[in-house]
Formats: sequence, structure tokens, C-alpha cells
Amino acid sequence: MHKAGFVNIVGNPNVGKSTLMNALVGERISIATFKAQTTRHRIMGIYNTDDMQIVFSDTPGVVKPAYKLQESMLNFSTSALTDADVLLYVTDVIETPDKHNDFVEKVGLMEIPVLLLINKIDLTNQEKLIELVENWKALLPKAEIIPISAANKFNVDYVMKRVKDLLPDSPPYFDKDQWTDKPARFFVTEIIREKILLYYDKEIPYSVEVVVEQFKEDEKKIHINAVIYVERESQKGIIIGKQGRALKKVATEARRDLEKFFGKTIYLETFVKVDQNWRNSDKELRNFGYQLD
Repeated sequence: MHKAGFVNIVGNPNVGKSTLMNALVGERISIATFKAQTTRHRIMGIYNTDDMQIVFSDTPGVVKPAYKLQESMLNFSTSALTDADVLLYVTDVIETPDKHNDFVEKVGLMEIPVLLLINKIDLTNQEKLIELVENWKALLPKAEIIPISAANKFNVDYVMKRVKDLLPDSPPYFDKDQWTDKPARFFVTEIIREKILLYYDKEIPYSVEVVVEQFKEDEKKIHINAVIYVERESQKGIIIGKQGRALKKVATEARRDLEKFFGKTIYLETFVKVDQNWRNSDKELRNFGYQLD
């Protein structure tokens, strides 16, 4: 008998959802940085064995929307509650259980199995962890609570075992050699965006969108042209930096990671353009692939 199903990962920003996704799938699918709102789309990572297919889905952190981009991100997170066979609700030892009560209430109403994963347990002690578990039990009595450390891979194998136990009998949904639903260009934009998140401060990373305008591949190399969009002229200057140094650093680091990711020589050209107020424009958000109501 073959098992297959959709396992969706939800939770607030910065609790370690992307790190967990990468640990479960075994591929560097979601960019995982220390900054909130890193993940903007639902990203699927597909785990295949001969008799099983698990379609993991990483979602943006649950935020109270301040602009249309964040509304789209919340849509991705909320939609993950409607089409899962198993839900992984990720929290950590830092945040309080009453954050985003309305979202937790929706999780509590679900009929499917919910694994509530308390991440980053290396940052607390036994006494506080027991108290946290009790608090979550009161909020989500039907959920199975598992303390984990995604970064240290602690209890990740057990989470995987429970997911496998809970999967329904089903034929596979995707080809067995497929490990994500996203095209190659998507991972180029994510890797470039990751570097921008790491190297720039304050609002800059959240005002940036990356579009791959050219992706030409042969057996040994890939030529990529990517445009980094910002909202204001002043941001363009910051991204480029003095004598182009900042942009060069981003491109160099991104190229190294892309070469590892694709296993080929990468020729990467980056350009910076201004697209005013794109985060609040329905038209631009749709162009960039965001899901709007």
C-alpha cells in the first residue's frame, strides 16, 4: 500500500518553520535567515520513498497585515489550513501562546491531526518547558505536542515518524523524481533575496523583490540576469552601495550558493530598478506571483 499526503507547516514569523522544512525534506528548499518575514510564498518540498510521498509546504509567518504584500502572505498561511492531511503548527520557547489568538482558534477547530512543535528547546529549561506545554495543552487540547530543536535536529526524526504514521493511503501526487513544485527561477530569486536579508538593515530587505529576466542553461553553465526591485530611489542607492560594492557582494555570495544549488558554473548579472510602492499595488503583486483575494 502507498501512502501520500500534504503536510503544511504554519506558525508565527521567526519560529523556525523554514529550518524545520529543510531538516524534514533534506534539501535547502526554504531560505532560512534570522530575519522575520523571510518566506513570502508557500513553498513545497517533496519527500519520496518507494511506498510514500510527503508533500511538505512551508508558509509565511502569520502577521497582522500592514500592507497588501502581507495580506497576500497571510492568504498563503490561511490557505494552508484548508488543504492539509496533517498540520505542523510551529511555535518556540520565546513567544507566548496567546500571540495571534484568532489563528490559533482556527487551528483548534481543525478535524485533521495537528502536531504542535515547540521549537528552540535548547534556549530554555525543563521547568519552563513543562509550563509552556501545559499552556499549549489548554489552548489546543486535541494537538499532539512535541518539543524539538530544528537547528540541532533534536526530535526531528520523531516528527517525521509521526507524520508517516498519520499519512493517508493514497497514490503519489507528483512524479517520484520531483522534490519541489517551484521552477528553477524561483530558487534564484530566493537565494538573491536571502543575501539581501543578510546584508542590509531595517526596511530595505522588506522593500525588495527579485525577478529573473533571463535564465539560459546548458550542460555546464547557466547565464542569469536578475532585477532587484526597490520602492524608492534612495533604496536603489543603498542596494548598489558606494562604487557598486554592496551589490557586488550580494551577487558574489548569491553566485556561490547558486553554483552549489545547481551544480553548474553560474554567470550572474544583477540590476536594480525602482518600482514605486509595489508592496501595495495589486497589479505589481500579481506580476510578482502573489496570491490576492
